[in-house]
Amino acid sequence: MITLPVKPQNQCNPDPQGFYIHIPFCQRKCFYCDFAITTGKKELQKRYVDILCQEIELVARDSSNLPVLNTVFFGGGTPSLLQPSQIGQIIQTINQYWAIAPDAEISIEINPGTVTEQTIKVYRSLGINRISVGAQAFQDPLLDLCGRGHGVVEIYEAVAAIKNAGLDNFSLDLILGLPTQTMSQWQETLTQATALKPKHISVYDLTIEPSTAFNKRYRAGITPLPSDESTVEMYLLARDRLQGEGYNHYEISNYALPNYQSRHNLIYWHNQPFYGAGMGATSYINQYRIDRPQKMREYLAMVEAWTQGKPPISPPQISDREALFDTLMQGLRLAQGVNIEHLVNRFDLTSVQQVLGKLEVYIPQWVGLSKTHIYLTQPQGWLFSDEVIGSLYEIIK
Repeated sequence: MITLPVKPQNQCNPDPQGFYIHIPFCQRKCFYCDFAITTGKKELQKRYVDILCQEIELVARDSSNLPVLNTVFFGGGTPSLLQPSQIGQIIQTINQYWAIAPDAEISIEINPGTVTEQTIKVYRSLGINRISVGAQAFQDPLLDLCGRGHGVVEIYEAVAAIKNAGLDNFSLDLILGLPTQTMSQWQETLTQATALKPKHISVYDLTIEPSTAFNKRYRAGITPLPSDESTVEMYLLARDRLQGEGYNHYEISNYALPNYQSRHNLIYWHNQPFYGAGMGATSYINQYRIDRPQKMREYLAMVEAWTQGKPPISPPQISDREALFDTLMQGLRLAQGVNIEHLVNRFDLTSVQQVLGKLEVYIPQWVGLSKTHIYLTQPQGWLFSDEVIGSLYEIIK
């Protein structure tokens, strides 16, 4: 039986300290992508930015408190398809209503081939201090197969532009388990990625989503998708290689040099509140998870109606049991796991005891327990994380 600390008085929900901005534009849709994106041109991009800034103003107007922001994250899509001045317009709008901490992490996602050294210098002047580069692979045939709009040369050019502009805090996104991907290709990708010396590397296992082009082309067992055994081998190879290069495997899919963890993503993994604006974005405030429309026309109509005094209808508030499940689902992705005292402070003691009791069967093979945290073991627990977390779902719902 897991021993729980004495429960103090309930703590108040913290204020949101991060802001996610969704920029949905892409030159083309990658074949594995199921994000909210569009291929709209310059005229639509300008209109979108103006409407997005209106939404930010409306969020501020309808908020009872505007805390200091510690992170701002421009995701997509491909935010670097916007003009730097448009990124500046969005940051300026946020600054009109929220204070951004002097040491805030301000990140932007870019695709190779969409930035220059001058672009990065303008980003820096706007306060952006972290860049996430969508590399994915270091073989042109694999990039073509994925529908990427760039080659390996453009990855190197993008990293050179970042470094020459004097911004050394950048991350590389990589994907394992791609169709036709071999172990030797994955080894080469890891070698080339680490040679660029990013501060952070994300390693994602390919998931075939229903609405994607890959879903129409590939089926497990009868197509060139690597086997489960091969993807596990790729995952373990990445772990060994990256840790050997000094990267801390701090989250299931993420590695960072010391002091370079993604501060914005840690908000998600700790299930803390955050603002979100833009087509397809999500906010999590006061235990309400609010999703914006996934289609451009519906999003623009929503903001227009809001400006006319017809705000979007709030969904039902997430129950404490759902919030407990979300906290465990996200927090167990972290190497440190979930702080038990936080669970006891925040949630009903009986529910906490129930869910932690459900995890006891996995101790010590997949779940570990310290005096302060419950966590997934490495690497076995992380490899079977879906099974462990899935076991909680039935008792939470």
